[in-house]
Amino acid sequence: MNLRPEQLATHLQRDLAPLYVLHGDEPLLVIEAADAIRAAARQQGVTEREVQVTHQYFKWDEFGLSAGNLSLFGERKLIDLRIPNGKPGKQGGEALTRLARELDPHGTDITLITLPLLDWTVRKAVWFTALSEAGTVIECNAPELAQLPQWIAGRLARQQQSAARDALEFIAGHVEGNLLAAHQEIQKLGLLYNPGELTLEQVEDAVLHVARYDTEKLRTALLEGDAPRCARLLEGLKGEGAATPLVLWTMANEIRTLANVRAAMDAGQSVDAALKAERVFGPRQNLVKRAVQRLKSGSLRAALMHAARVDRLAKGLGKGDVWDEFLQLALRIRSR
Repeated sequence: MNLRPEQLATHLQRDLAPLYVLHGDEPLLVIEAADAIRAAARQQGVTEREVQVTHQYFKWDEFGLSAGNLSLFGERKLIDLRIPNGKPGKQGGEALTRLARELDPHGTDITLITLPLLDWTVRKAVWFTALSEAGTVIECNAPELAQLPQWIAGRLARQQQSAARDALEFIAGHVEGNLLAAHQEIQKLGLLYNPGELTLEQVEDAVLHVARYDTEKLRTALLEGDAPRCARLLEGLKGEGAATPLVLWTMANEIRTLANVRAAMDAGQSVDAALKAERVFGPRQNLVKRAVQRLKSGSLRAALMHAARVDRLAKGLGKGDVWDEFLQLALRIRSR
């Protein structure tokens, strides 16, 4: 079965399929689809999850055993297999073909396979054909530029907002087809404005506004690990009455990107491939490259957990000063 990303939510309201295959050129849509499948699995009683990321020395025989073994405690499990380069090799191709052909359509376990954009030769491969025939395949490609305003409108509707066509086209033109950038702008609008219809002026102000102490400067200082500059920028943002959710979103989003790139590198992926997967382009590439070289996965995971605590604090859940916590968060990824 082939599904479009927008059909997945309705599909997941029913019993889950035993096999899902995600692939495409848009990492944001792939990530969201995988998150939705994992969330639906938890709701349907799949309590155990096993993540496997392929690399040069990946042991496909162990994957085959894992896919065929029952859970240690007799519980349903989700096998989360990620193939970053989209090339399982001969042994991997045989293992995936065997998985597809031996798949029990009434089985209780679920296998989720995540792949990047695939060219036509891979789509014709025996292993991919077998997976496509046995499982549910979701191709996650970015919409054409002409359809991007409508895609943005759909995302705004999720946060109970709407905008006129000229405002939607303004956002689409600003992000130039980059869905991750569009997603960030939409989130920003949700933080800055109440539910309802947005005017073109509001959208322009949110997208183009640049203050003396703006969040883009904070983003750069964070990547550079420049703690003194982060402190000055945070103090300036605080003095100008900047919205704390917007500041937190800026910091957490950058830390999450660093964590994903570092994790991909630890799994054997090249830094350039990891940056491409995270949609990091232009001058920001060098900043992120230098940052992930000095940071470890453990410290980045700790920073993300810290950001989650700050989010709760900003919502009034707990005691403390949000701006002090922003500074402590910046210090976690400073230069050594």
